[in-house]
Amino acid sequence: MNWSKLLNANRFGQDTRQLDPVEIRSQFQRDYDRIIFAPAFRRLQNKTQVFPLPGSVYVHNRLTHSLEVASVGRSLGRKVANYLMSIDDGPSSHLLEELPTIVSTACLCHDMGNPPFGHSGEDALSRFFRDGKGQALKQEFDEQQWKDLTYFEGNANVLRLLTHQFKGRRKGGFVTTYATLASVIKYPYASTHSQGNKYGFFSTEQKNFQEVARQTGLNLQADGSFNRHPLVFLVEAADDISYLLMDMEDAHRLKILSYEEIIRYLAPFYEADESLKQKFEEVQKEVTDKNELISFLRASIINKLVNASADVFVENYDAIMNGTFQDPLYKHLPDYLRENMKRCKKVSVEKIYNHRSVVKIQLAGYHVLGTLLEEFVGAAMNPEASYSQQLLSLIPAQFEVREGDLYNRLRYVLDFISGMTDIYAVQLFRDIRGIDFEQWPV
Repeated sequence: MNWSKLLNANRFGQDTRQLDPVEIRSQFQRDYDRIIFAPAFRRLQNKTQVFPLPGSVYVHNRLTHSLEVASVGRSLGRKVANYLMSIDDGPSSHLLEELPTIVSTACLCHDMGNPPFGHSGEDALSRFFRDGKGQALKQEFDEQQWKDLTYFEGNANVLRLLTHQFKGRRKGGFVTTYATLASVIKYPYASTHSQGNKYGFFSTEQKNFQEVARQTGLNLQADGSFNRHPLVFLVEAADDISYLLMDMEDAHRLKILSYEEIIRYLAPFYEADESLKQKFEEVQKEVTDKNELISFLRASIINKLVNASADVFVENYDAIMNGTFQDPLYKHLPDYLRENMKRCKKVSVEKIYNHRSVVKIQLAGYHVLGTLLEEFVGAAMNPEASYSQQLLSLIPAQFEVREGDLYNRLRYVLDFISGMTDIYAVQLFRDIRGIDFEQWPV
């Protein structure tokens, strides 16, 4: 792989680049702005990250999480750009200056394909087909289509959202640059290539993915997968760093974890760094607010992990560029950082993700999304029925649930449901079940 192709600024869906002689933004800055102003991005503010929304204590949602990941990703992109300019490997410096923007934009996109109710929402959509009433449809689909349905993957849904031409919309979806699209694709292979639920595109977007791979020079490997775009490693690292620490910070604000517990879990990150340890001791003398102290630790640890992750990228640069490096960057961090991250992840699973408030959201997600799928899949399969027509009238025209083969109709149903916010999904569930209808006839 080479940077001249990897940083392809041409746009998916545009045959020729449209240049504005007075344009003050680069092509990659336009990508960033396009995502920021997109309704699909804005809807993330009402999608659960981990904890219930909203509440008297405001915790992270998908939107705030994505913005913070983008901030961390920008720092990682800057570190790597500085390295590439120092070794003079890559295109001209003005393009390398764009690395932070490309990484940051990809970070903004990384959760846009996730359904309501966090990761339990993905599981709910998958289990409807894998274990629920949708299981009876298996014989209607080929192997890849069935794998797509039984393992809903938010990462694959991002590529569909960004590139699919929905009815009434322009060709190319968001018409983003090839470099940005390639940096979003965390798993560059189809569902049938994966042993589990991690893959990069649905069968409907396979040609779109192949075009992105061709335009950015991602190489096909012997096992049928493609090389990752190098910037994907930075996007992945930014997400790993962010959610690990933000979830613990939220848990403290919600009184799930005490201040003493947080310090005990985070202390190993700075105990090995004498200067950071000393600085924290000085801050403790001045600051008494425990939330502020935890925020200071979080910021300091993020900075440490950003620098260490960028170092791992640099140390494995040749292997990344030739496609032989496959691991997340955190797996190659110094032992004490890697072990501390593993320890925090273990605590998060035991004390945060299995907390009563989180489990209640997961159960709600299963029930609400399972019911919506049952209703709308049934309607898409029998669109001529009177009740089906009423249900389908609730779906925006951009989702062509009445046309095409069954797989494509169900894909549009999943587009509709996965794009909902938590609040909208619950309200629609109540409406069609008659649970919370305000205008009953008297």
